[in-house]
Amino acid sequence: MTYDTGPLPALLNIAIWLPVAGAILIAIIPGNVDRVARWIAAITSLAVLCIALYLLAVLGVLAPFGSSVSVTSPWSPHFVTNLPWLQQLNVHYAVGLDGLSGPMFLLNALLVFLAVVISWNTTLRTREYFALVLVLETAVAGVFSSLDLFLFFLFWELELIPMYLLIGIWGGERRENAAMKFILYTIAGSAFMLVGIIILYLSAPARSFDMMYLSAQQFAPGVQAVVWVLLFIGFAVKVPIFPFHTWLPDAHTEAPTAMSVLLAGVLLKMGAYGLIRMNVGILPDATRDYAMTLAVLAVINILYGALVAMMQTDLKRVIANSSISHMGYVILGASALTPIGLEGAVFQMFTHGTITGLLFMVVGLVYDRTHTRRIADLGGLAARMPIVTIVFVIAALASLGLPGLSGFVAEFLVFIGSFPRWGVGTILGVITIAITAGYMLWLVERVFWGPEKPQWQHLGDASAREIMAISALVLVIVLVGVFPGLLGTMISSAMAPLAARY
Repeated sequence: MTYDTGPLPALLNIAIWLPVAGAILIAIIPGNVDRVARWIAAITSLAVLCIALYLLAVLGVLAPFGSSVSVTSPWSPHFVTNLPWLQQLNVHYAVGLDGLSGPMFLLNALLVFLAVVISWNTTLRTREYFALVLVLETAVAGVFSSLDLFLFFLFWELELIPMYLLIGIWGGERRENAAMKFILYTIAGSAFMLVGIIILYLSAPARSFDMMYLSAQQFAPGVQAVVWVLLFIGFAVKVPIFPFHTWLPDAHTEAPTAMSVLLAGVLLKMGAYGLIRMNVGILPDATRDYAMTLAVLAVINILYGALVAMMQTDLKRVIANSSISHMGYVILGASALTPIGLEGAVFQMFTHGTITGLLFMVVGLVYDRTHTRRIADLGGLAARMPIVTIVFVIAALASLGLPGLSGFVAEFLVFIGSFPRWGVGTILGVITIAITAGYMLWLVERVFWGPEKPQWQHLGDASAREIMAISALVLVIVLVGVFPGLLGTMISSAMAPLAARY
């Protein structure tokens, strides 16, 4: 792999590592510096967001023209840094962005900044909280930008530490149990993934962790079959794909609001990203063989998540199980192995991150004021929280795929791309939209409409800071829904060469 020259690779590295620098600064400043910690986290995450926006704007122009990377690989990353690191093992520090990783990199930067904003009133161990959030940002950014499997795995594991602590220290009443469940499931999945990566490394003609090099190789069918399953287990836990999903509702329920936003918004996308980048991108023969299994699991996710969400009595659990359902659309689009299906899968990854992030933000605002998430205890909140109500309705409509909002674009692409191959599965996915509309609109009716309960007459609406955070996601949802080409050309430039292999 070659590497680019000029300032853009340097900007990408700054965006990856600046949060760690901010975390170190927060940690070493002496004294009680809660207010300073908040501002360091806010300024750092805002700077990363600005860099990510600039890089994505440039990527949108460059992506259709490819890059200097070998055309034998389906991937054409830009802003590449490729430096020798552990030369005995042929490990490189290699990072870059393309039409698959670029939107995810921006999504991570956006949601981390908003997570800092909505966590402004955190008073418990404030210094540690914001330092861990920044470390988490670097870990996830590293996962999305890594072009070396060894580096990818290191960033993947680094993400576990801050998220475990953020749930285990700042979560709800059962936070220790939820954090332990999260870490055990994910470490177990990582163990399978590591074995798969090692087999891939040892099976390559020239031992290498370079994703571009590996994606250009033709591995033996037996090797592909074994490695595909090992990698799939690791990624399936993260997505999560049934039956590896049981950790998610507990983690969401007990996590603080900002961590629920990041967990649903970007951490679940790590699994889908790895599945497309590695399983689909490096192991084409095995992917063809397992495509139907993947499609079946996707449909199970879609139906199961929607039906379970409909039965929940806790606000967070409704959104958590809804995430399981909507991530099923990502897997359905990816399993089709068509240009439109794969593009829809990546679109769904981005739009689901913004929509579900917004839903969790609004649920957090409701909980902060009512101190309950039990749906039966709520009702008539629209009279006291009109802005929160409007935003929740917009997010709910986007979740059920209303035309004009980003959720419609993603789901439409998935359905168009997957129907020629998985007709029955696609029809079941379309039918699930009706179920999603049912439980989402029913949720809105129970929480925000109806007679106002006396105990909620004192409630206030969102503050100016909170309005800024939720409005930013509303703007993204509307912009992508009305102008899908903002991301479409870039995503298509990465998915078309990949689909051409199939």
